[in-house]
Amino acid sequence: MVCTPLHMLSRRRRRCNVAGPRDGTGVEQAYEGHHGTMSDSLWWLIGIVAVLALLVLTPMVRRRRVVGRRRALMRAIERERGSHVVTLIHRRDGFGLLGLPMGRLIDIEDSEQILRAIRETPDDAPIDLILHTPGGLVLASDQIAYALRRHHGRVTVFVPHYAMSGGTLIALAADEIVMDRDAVLGPVDPQLGSLQHGYWPAVSILAALEEPNANRDDETLIMGDVARKAVAQVRATALELLSEKREPQDAERLAEMLSEGRWTHDYPIRFDEAAQIGLPVTDSMPRAVYDLMQLYPQRPQRRPSVEFIPWRRPRGGT
Repeated sequence: MVCTPLHMLSRRRRRCNVAGPRDGTGVEQAYEGHHGTMSDSLWWLIGIVAVLALLVLTPMVRRRRVVGRRRALMRAIERERGSHVVTLIHRRDGFGLLGLPMGRLIDIEDSEQILRAIRETPDDAPIDLILHTPGGLVLASDQIAYALRRHHGRVTVFVPHYAMSGGTLIALAADEIVMDRDAVLGPVDPQLGSLQHGYWPAVSILAALEEPNANRDDETLIMGDVARKAVAQVRATALELLSEKREPQDAERLAEMLSEGRWTHDYPIRFDEAAQIGLPVTDSMPRAVYDLMQLYPQRPQRRPSVEFIPWRRPRGGT
């Protein structure tokens, strides 16, 4: 049995009394302090979650509103013109080395969607296709062009800014090409290569092969063979698209001009030149098409590269 001296026992009691009263008030105060800290943390967490949800949902809501406005404007154009409006608009675009298009291009997904839109259009209903594109896959452009060509109703292509390469190939299938006076079309000569090694005009590859060189490797010779076939195929496609609405000799001249590589691939065929070479262009662009283009915004930037205030004539001006 261990005995505790009285003076030590009294010290222990004093220490307990110093720590706090025996009614539990100290414990309750500590609990309330801990509970307050948990409540503050919970409210901070709720605030952070709310901010994150706002950052995620706001762009989604804004996008839904823009899509709704686009479709309402497309319906208005359809009611005014009695047509089925289809858009092929690539806003995230640009040109890289030697004028070759980079970024969003005409692809198989585009051709699938447009072919579906054409199938859902009654045979006798007009189609209005709004084009804004740097071009893209020949296969996808070819599918869209031939589907438009087979459509029995009138086909009108609107080019408010540009429709290059594959976009021009699609436009050749139209009964009418409505261009802004400052809009451009482009040559349809094929480009060969890859993202790894770069893209080159097929006609330039053929021109290079005409130069004497005994050290050419098999890959270069194979590329030359593919280039010959690509130029012939695109030329034949352009000729067939053009032959339906013009004399054979005129169609031959236009197909050769657009596919033979006389220009660089980003050469701008402006409105006046397009009319001069014989393309069915007009400049009667509806205002609603420009308004529709405003609803396809470019990629967000830290600051706008172009900015202006809508023009208002000064008071008292002439």
